[in-house]
Amino acid sequence: MDVLPSQDIQKAWARLVRAAEFARASVERDLKDAGFPPLAWYDVLLELDREPEGGLRPLEIERRILMAQYNMSRLIDRLVREGLVSREPCAEDGRGSVIRITRKGRDLRGAMWPVYAAAIQRHVGDKLGEAQAEGLADLLVCLMPADQKKPIPLR
Repeated sequence: MDVLPSQDIQKAWARLVRAAEFARASVERDLKDAGFPPLAWYDVLLELDREPEGGLRPLEIERRILMAQYNMSRLIDRLVREGLVSREPCAEDGRGSVIRITRKGRDLRGAMWPVYAAAIQRHVGDKLGEAQAEGLADLLVCLMPADQKKPIPLR
C-alpha cells in the first residue's frame, strides 16, 4: 500500500472536503439565523418521520445519518428534553430503546424545511446549473458505499 494519491486526486479530496464543509456551515448558519436548531436535529427528525410507525433504534439512526454514537446519545437526550422525540423500551430487547418522533418533532421538522430548502438553493443551487448539479451528483455517488447510493429526498 505504498501507492500515494496523485496530485489531481489530492486536489479533488481537498476541494470535496472544503466545499462540503462550507456548504454545510452555510446551511447551519441560515437555520440558526432563522431561530432553528442545528441540521443534525432535522436529520434525525426526518429519519424518524419516514418510518411508518415513527420509531427507530439509536443505532439505526446513527447508520442513516452517519453520526458517531457518543454524539447520537447526547443529541437524542436533547431531543427528548425538548419533547421532539420519545424514548421507549424496545419490545425485542429490554436493554435497548426505540426513539419515536412526536407531533412537536414533526411540526418542527416541517417548519425547518422551507429555511433548509432555501439555504440549499442559495448555497448550492444558485452556484450550479441543473446539468452541473446532475453531473456532480453522479460523480459523488461513486464515492459512496452501495447501501447509501439511493437518492433520498430531504423533505
